[in-house]
Amino acid sequence: MTIILGIDPGSRVTGYGLVRVTGNRQQHVASGSIRTGSGELPARLERIHAGLAAVIAEHAPAQCAIEKVFVHRSNESALKLGHARGVALLTAVLAGLDVAEYGATTIKQALVGTGRADKDQVTHMVKALLGLHEKLEPDAADALAIAICHAHSSASPLLAAGARRSRGRSRRLRALPEK
Repeated sequence: MTIILGIDPGSRVTGYGLVRVTGNRQQHVASGSIRTGSGELPARLERIHAGLAAVIAEHAPAQCAIEKVFVHRSNESALKLGHARGVALLTAVLAGLDVAEYGATTIKQALVGTGRADKDQVTHMVKALLGLHEKLEPDAADALAIAICHAHSSASPLLAAGARRSRGRSRRLRALPEK
């Protein structure tokens, strides 16, 4: 049994989803969104870190999967997304999690069978695969999709080729010497 944390990063809303994998079965553990409000970016990034750290502490996932960055409407939006994504990656690595990264097309392909699926199709498949009947927030549904994609790719060498992995346990951060 393994618990996988999926993260859909965003500077205003970061979705998270946890899936328990036993053999080839996936079970919903928890999901939700970390809403950062409209304050200054550093404060919003701290809320993402604190929220994800609390989720990791509560559910003790063994692995983490996160969506790769994609081009946004503007450079400023892409940069803010990159900051949120960096905080999410760092939080997972500091917790000792192995991290895999997937592109949106790979995630959609793994769940729906086509990389051009829309959000409603992805949400429908997440609910069907996990046996959920309640409404899912869009960011939480995307995060669960990322976790399911990782579960599928871990079992399939063909899908695993679409992931880039980094090992959290092999990296240790050192404090910089004080001046």
